[in-house]
Amino acid sequence: MKDGVRQITCACGYALAGFAFALSAATDSDVDRSVADHLVQFKLTLPARCDDETFLRRIHLDLTGLLPDPDQIRQFLRDTRPEKRRELINALLDAPACADYQAMKWLDLLRVKSEFPANLWPNAVQVYSRWIRKCVSDNTPYDAFARELLAANGSNFRDPPVNFFRALPQKDATNIAAFVAQSLMGLRLQTLPASTQSDLARFFSAVDYKSTTEWKEEIVFFNPSKLGPDPVAMRFPDGKAARCAPGSDPRQLFSAWLTSPGNPYFARCIVNRIWFQLMGRGIVHEADDLRPDNPPANPALLALLEKSLKENAFDLHAVFRLILNSQTYQAEPFTPPAPLAQRTGYAFYQIRQLDAEVLLDIICQITGTTESYSSQVPEPYTNFTESRSVRISDGSVTNPFLEMFGRPPRDTGLLSERSNSPTTAQRLHLLNATHIQNKLQRPSSFRRFKRDREMPSASPVRPIEELYLLALSRHPTPEERQAVSEYTRANGGPDITIAQDLLWALINTKEFCVRR
Repeated sequence: MKDGVRQITCACGYALAGFAFALSAATDSDVDRSVADHLVQFKLTLPARCDDETFLRRIHLDLTGLLPDPDQIRQFLRDTRPEKRRELINALLDAPACADYQAMKWLDLLRVKSEFPANLWPNAVQVYSRWIRKCVSDNTPYDAFARELLAANGSNFRDPPVNFFRALPQKDATNIAAFVAQSLMGLRLQTLPASTQSDLARFFSAVDYKSTTEWKEEIVFFNPSKLGPDPVAMRFPDGKAARCAPGSDPRQLFSAWLTSPGNPYFARCIVNRIWFQLMGRGIVHEADDLRPDNPPANPALLALLEKSLKENAFDLHAVFRLILNSQTYQAEPFTPPAPLAQRTGYAFYQIRQLDAEVLLDIICQITGTTESYSSQVPEPYTNFTESRSVRISDGSVTNPFLEMFGRPPRDTGLLSERSNSPTTAQRLHLLNATHIQNKLQRPSSFRRFKRDREMPSASPVRPIEELYLLALSRHPTPEERQAVSEYTRANGGPDITIAQDLLWALINTKEFCVRR
């Protein structure tokens, strides 16, 4: 079977470099106009809009972390209405699979993990992750979500947002301030002036912790005795002064300042993260490093997205729609010339390897299998099976595939923790591992192809079409049909093993493993 995989892979490999584009004029959308206005100074233009097959696969992977099934693909390709892409975007944003995948991004950012370096513990992880997913599913306004995190008090087992103040290696005011700055403002505390660091830490100097009689439970609370009986002078990171009244929680002052419409950090941070997630490069890059000496490649575009978020009452879906419906997002992938990559790379859809969780999920999806996961630490030690790794809420729970393919350990919450760079070990695993072979040989993997044994040897087209739709979300090219037909005839005619070989070959194509 493995030799067959190698033969078909060579014949069916999909070239992802050297795209030729029919350059088109900028569209009327605000996003496209802003991008086109910036690109013109570099003598670049937006690439042409991608075809329906490319768009369908792209939007499913980017929003849900799953592939469209063959019936969805056929239905979408038959639909000739101009509004079909917009309708699909709306439908996927409201889908439970989208909530699962987008919640995973927040779990990474907020360091949701039972053990080391921040000990949230299993009970807290479960309530915290469920609350985060519900906020994502309900599309809770982003400012309300942030205020709940910043002002949280109560039990880590019963009041989920308080775990925001527990996902820290050290729970002092400076570490809390660093986490707040990084997660909600896109700032690295160590890059700020020392006076700004201490000013920011003062807002969290009255956060306190106490244990209870329940094992591993901890109460997070505002302790006014840490501030004293007099009004406290404070200063926001933008230099504006504030006074905290006696008995008042300074976190309330800070959250009101942070989520106010004129704040220079809050909206900018999240819209830049969304752009990075969808396009592969931030308008400010790295997307979680918004220091003054790291300016945006396109300030007008970043301001446009900020304005949209605020005008839509911090509705994150509105920003997703604005980007996803643009030609900038829907264009053919393109890599700008190397000398211009830093200044224009944000404007083009980046070909990039899939997240570890997504790659494992779609392998399970197309083979009809599940996956096993475990915790490698003694508390909690757990083993279980799940069909989707993006639903694994605890960063302490993992498996060898996720480790090999760069899943972040959730130690720092930085985007750089995730490694999407391909390695030799990854390629060998997909090509040779019994882990993949076992998935392909389970009967459930080919339930839909049981009648392949009776397939006429002269016309093996239907299962070829089905497998390409299943794995690559497109129809095979004439050359690919010919290659598979020749391989089928050379190996004794159609059989379920031919389908297994073909699917394994498709899993090993670059096209399967990347967003494009």
